[in-house]
Amino acid sequence: MDDRKKTFLSVFLFAVALLSTACGYNQQTRFQTSFLPSAPHAADTAAEVLPPPPIESNAYLRDVPPTLLGNPSIVARKNDSDGLLMRSEQSFQQGKRYYQANDIANARREFNTAIDLMLQAAEKSPSEKQEYGRRLDDLVDAIHRFDLAGLGASAAVEDGKFEKAPLEDLLQMTFPVDPKLKDRVQAQVAATVSQLPLSVNDTVLGYINYFSNRGHKTIIAATERSGRYRPMIRRVLDEEGVPQELIHLAQAESGFMPRAMSRMAAGGMWQFLVWRGREYGLEQTKSTDDRMDPEKATRAAARHLHDLYNEFGDWYLAIAAYNCGPGVVEKAVERTGYADFWELRSRGVLPAETTNYVPIILAMTIMEKNPTAYGLENLQLDSPLEYDTIEVTASTNLSLVADITDSSLSQLLELNPAVIHGTTVPAGYSMHVPKGTGNQLMAALQLIPREHRDSWRLHRVSMGETLATIGKRYGATTASIIEANHLQSAEAPEGESLLIPAVERMVVSKRASTRTTTHHRTTRTSSSRRTASARKSPRKGSTVSSIRKPSATVVASAAR
Repeated sequence: MDDRKKTFLSVFLFAVALLSTACGYNQQTRFQTSFLPSAPHAADTAAEVLPPPPIESNAYLRDVPPTLLGNPSIVARKNDSDGLLMRSEQSFQQGKRYYQANDIANARREFNTAIDLMLQAAEKSPSEKQEYGRRLDDLVDAIHRFDLAGLGASAAVEDGKFEKAPLEDLLQMTFPVDPKLKDRVQAQVAATVSQLPLSVNDTVLGYINYFSNRGHKTIIAATERSGRYRPMIRRVLDEEGVPQELIHLAQAESGFMPRAMSRMAAGGMWQFLVWRGREYGLEQTKSTDDRMDPEKATRAAARHLHDLYNEFGDWYLAIAAYNCGPGVVEKAVERTGYADFWELRSRGVLPAETTNYVPIILAMTIMEKNPTAYGLENLQLDSPLEYDTIEVTASTNLSLVADITDSSLSQLLELNPAVIHGTTVPAGYSMHVPKGTGNQLMAALQLIPREHRDSWRLHRVSMGETLATIGKRYGATTASIIEANHLQSAEAPEGESLLIPAVERMVVSKRASTRTTTHHRTTRTSSSRRTASARKSPRKGSTVSSIRKPSATVVASAAR
């Protein structure tokens, strides 16, 4: 082939590559259209999809210095990200097929995979974070176009385990304005110091009127409950550099209930969806959900709000984006040319719920800053929760922790609302324990074999008890108790604390509620009990009760 033909062929291949790239780029908009495709045809099978023909490298680029082609590591990251985007798209499309086939479990799995892959792509290309953020929002918008009830979002919430998020019904309601209220509220706002700008209009006045009358008990209950978390929330908001008034997002979202759950499967005090929570470090395991941890969720919410303010430069738009997503607000601003919440609200380009969300926050802020005017003075706030935080190094049962710290299982569950199934927490979990017991617990756990911390118990011998009676209570043999504690005889010394190498399996089916709503905890005992002896035992002569000085350092201590 002569040089002219080679040159023509190279130019032709280059043009084809450009056209292919353009087509691939346009396919990204599929997230925004055609969310309910027709059922796949029989011909759409992997077996009939032919692989693309191999493409030779461009001969004209072989001898070009790498510096002229860009940083090779950046190119590699870009290629990795493109691969993740392609896999994300594939998972999304597969999820839609499962949805059509009414295979809800697999549809939900594929959609979650699509989001996870998109997040991974963003991490591999930090220089293009904004672009990947837009693509992620498009993906999430597309997924949410499906019926979340059909996806079984509510099925994951077991009866009695979660409280209903109070904001959902309120966002759908509008309220009359008391004509006498306007001048008074405007005067109050004029005399109020606030890090969050305060506006007064008919919508804000309508919610103030509601919370002053029909909704007064609701706002009182939430304010009293806030005492448990208020010092912690104030500290975190200050550390993250966001207005203190944003505490009212938690009040509006959940009424300060750490286990609130919405119909859309947003969970926790700050109502994070699973994927958004993961963006800010809120992880989930089979037994725990960080969205339900008040401090972790507060930290995540503050950082998310800070990021939203940096993006929009306006706290009202940031709050609106917290409710409906930054992508929705971005599109509303682009469509109208106005970066003003009230203008966007009047033009009807924001979701109806979002248009009421910001006024609710403002109404709550104005009322709390003027408590005497709204019957909120002299309220008896709940006592702040005080606890130490330790990181467990092995799967650990809370019943064992209760034994060591001389506390109750219900107390530990109240301190650890992120424990959503059973009473065993995984290795690496940041566990809250009664204040002042963290060092004692860390030292005691070192005496218990790691592989048995999810099943062993600690028992303090009472008058008249024998190893046989103790063993019967826990399902352990006398021999196993003797071996685990290196006892010289079968006697059970009164007041001594003994490790018990087999326990009754307890499963918590209901959790303690807030002070205003009582749920009774119930437990059931597993029909099977197992007896185990220690593969590793404490050194001879050492018992948990002999510990006086801490031998470990508490990860963190916090007063709430």
